[in-house]
Amino acid sequence: MKALLFIPMIVCGLAANSKAQLHTEIVEYKQGDTALEGYLAYDQSIQGKRPGILVVHEWDGLGDYAKMRANMLAQLGYVAFAADIYGKGVRPTTTEQKSAQAGIYRSDRKLMRARAQAGLDELLKNKLVDPQKVAAIGYCFGGGVVLELARSGAPLAGAVSFHGNLDTPNLQDANNIKGQVLALHGGSDPYVGPEQVQAFEKEMSDAKVDWKLVVFGGAVHGFTNPNNGSDPAKGVAYNEKADKGSWRDMQEFFDNIFK
Repeated sequence: MKALLFIPMIVCGLAANSKAQLHTEIVEYKQGDTALEGYLAYDQSIQGKRPGILVVHEWDGLGDYAKMRANMLAQLGYVAFAADIYGKGVRPTTTEQKSAQAGIYRSDRKLMRARAQAGLDELLKNKLVDPQKVAAIGYCFGGGVVLELARSGAPLAGAVSFHGNLDTPNLQDANNIKGQVLALHGGSDPYVGPEQVQAFEKEMSDAKVDWKLVVFGGAVHGFTNPNNGSDPAKGVAYNEKADKGSWRDMQEFFDNIFK
């Protein structure tokens, strides 16, 4: 059933570029002594260098969902690399395990940034990537990760958070952001509430970042993932309108920053 949920979205992407020759591969790399296992996707029919996009997974680690998004980005003409923040083989399955793994990095932003930077470095190694045109996207836990990567001063032209955590313990680090920031947020998200949103807006504005926040009314946490079900009362649910709208917003954002 899980695979069937992804099929329609992948087909839509292929329809947009029927001549795409999608190449995908598992890539082993390291951050320090920790083995990591990422996922690379690009269209072999495109010649020459092109923008590169780092993709960061949700709190369950790198899996089918982040890989699907990497494939969709490749079909749009980007080189996409889905990073592994947790480490090779670390793929929590229960709510408790997911919370514990995410908590390791949310409580250690230095480690979070280092793992994200390792993924970015791996993307930049690819000979097809234009190093002057690199951005990052992340979902839920991953949305917070890409914002922390941007706050670290990484050479990102843009950072996009889909229903991600917006908070940081280091507000002044927003001054290090080099590119633009797009936050795509569910207006009824019970886990990233108004106080966190307002703090993020102030943080970005005080640092004079070129930023934009798009709020999808009625959407709760995890609104882009079909596997989250359709019951908003649970606080985590899929919202087709917000999913498609946020993807369009991301495409427009990339069109503008990469020109």
